[in-house]
Amino acid sequence: MKVVVRRIGNSLGIILPKSTLDGWGVGEGDHLELTERGIQPGRRGGFSHQELDEHKHRIAAAVASGFTANHIRAHSLGNLHRWKASGTWGAVYDEWQRLLEHADDGELFAVLLGRDERSNQLRQSPPYVGMLPQRAVERLNEEAAG
Repeated sequence: MKVVVRRIGNSLGIILPKSTLDGWGVGEGDHLELTERGIQPGRRGGFSHQELDEHKHRIAAAVASGFTANHIRAHSLGNLHRWKASGTWGAVYDEWQRLLEHADDGELFAVLLGRDERSNQLRQSPPYVGMLPQRAVERLNEEAAG
């Protein structure tokens, strides 16, 4: 279906047919998501547990494929050091610190890429945040949002 971009006050906009909005279950005051791929109804209720695990796995896989183990260690330990100094610390970070300081590369990449419960739990609080370029993170988030 084609829609026309038209002047609405001092802006440009489109008018969506009521039948389309009804089909999406969207009404006045609801939100739509605008991505590079188009306009769609907003997600309701967020990610399921399984979807969140898969999203975190994709982010970890992007980090693992883009950086060496030493680079991941250095960046992650830097984050952990800052978080500990600022009082932002949880038990999961003790495990990450042990893994980053004492585990071999194989164990580190097994956690980053693993599908087991321990890997899923650790990836929920990743110390490697900030390694990927912002655009790459945005792309992964858009893909996860569907």
